Amino acid sequence: MVLLSLAFGFVFFDRNAMNYLAPFVAPELRLNNAQISLLSSGFSFAWALAGYVGGRLSDSAGRRKSFLLVTFIIFSCCSFLSGIATSFVMLLAARVAMGLAEGPVLPISQSLLVLESAEARRGFNMGFMQNFGSNLIGSTLAPLVLVALADHYGWRAAFYLAGVPGLILAALIWKYVREPQRAPRTSQAPQTSHASRTAAPGMPALAMIRTHNIWLCILISICLVPWMILGWVFLPLYYVNVRHISHSDMSLLMSVLGVSAALFGFVLPAISDRLGRKPVVIIFALVGVLVPLAVLYFQGSLLLLGVLIFLGWSASGVFPLFMSTIPSETLPARYIATAIALVVGFGELIGGVLVPFGAGVAADRYGLQITLFIQLACAVLATILALFLRETAPAKAAAATREGPPQPSAELRETRATDAG
Repeated sequence: MVLLSLAFGFVFFDRNAMNYLAPFVAPELRLNNAQISLLSSGFSFAWALAGYVGGRLSDSAGRRKSFLLVTFIIFSCCSFLSGIATSFVMLLAARVAMGLAEGPVLPISQSLLVLESAEARRGFNMGFMQNFGSNLIGSTLAPLVLVALADHYGWRAAFYLAGVPGLILAALIWKYVREPQRAPRTSQAPQTSHASRTAAPGMPALAMIRTHNIWLCILISICLVPWMILGWVFLPLYYVNVRHISHSDMSLLMSVLGVSAALFGFVLPAISDRLGRKPVVIIFALVGVLVPLAVLYFQGSLLLLGVLIFLGWSASGVFPLFMSTIPSETLPARYIATAIALVVGFGELIGGVLVPFGAGVAADRYGLQITLFIQLACAVLATILALFLRETAPAKAAAATREGPPQPSAELRETRATDAG
């Protein structure tokens, strides 16, 4: 769990590098807001496609560790390509190649954890893996380290540095991460509250998407992924160009996002193990509106602004729940990586590609503040969608069973209908 979390942290260190270095890259390569957003959108598009293909292949092969090793080696090499780019086209090609390499990391890593985790700790383990390292390294240390390097040695040197840790992590994964024992095709492990783990072998993607919680998680992902990406991409530009904050203060404010997500990224999933997934997603998706509101309207000290952003960015703690934990508790174990890849993939394809690009075009026409209003709308929509989730936490389901005779769940009925079809 710890090693995979750190590994995913360096994936995000590299993914977010472009966002933190945009104020340095844009003047040299003469990039406008639309082009900056397209760099993010191109990366997200490649991430989504590769995530689904890699997840599906790892599920089919029943092997996960070997896929991880290949992805880490490739994405480390791609980081160096970003540093040698001399035009927008070259930089876009490098970011797309990197997205293809990094896309399978999350679904494969989470599928490893689902197979290894005890039922009562599944939410905590998956939340820790997805959010702790990615935010401690990719969102807290990355802006501090990369901006300082860019100030002293140039932005190209910062990109070169970003690729080195991936090669080190590949060696550690090869040595220490074990391949879980492949479950038989009739196995229902890991056990959860959902008897819906009876889907037929070879369940098609369309049948997964039609499952109630899966399509809801996809829609929530389509809303909250752009909420997060808009913050990564446009907050540095808004701080520097609109609020006229120095590069060093900007890097500190951006690092606040990482501290918040690193903390709430495992605290909220741990709370959901006891209180349920649904109420946690509802409450903290709504808290996400605090980020754009504070950046737009708060005029106090930077310290208090950082506190407000820290609290608002706690919404990032629900990402492991709707992206990984709820899907893993809805479908059979042998489909976990594919299910996670579907939720992440649609979030990246629609929320991570179309929304940020549209926001960038709008920012060139109406100003950078429009990106924050879009971010606000995304958090509100996600909150409304979360109201319709069906609870999957094993502890909550067990309590419901003790209060009355066990009844077939709605998910079970849906899955049986799918199997019959």
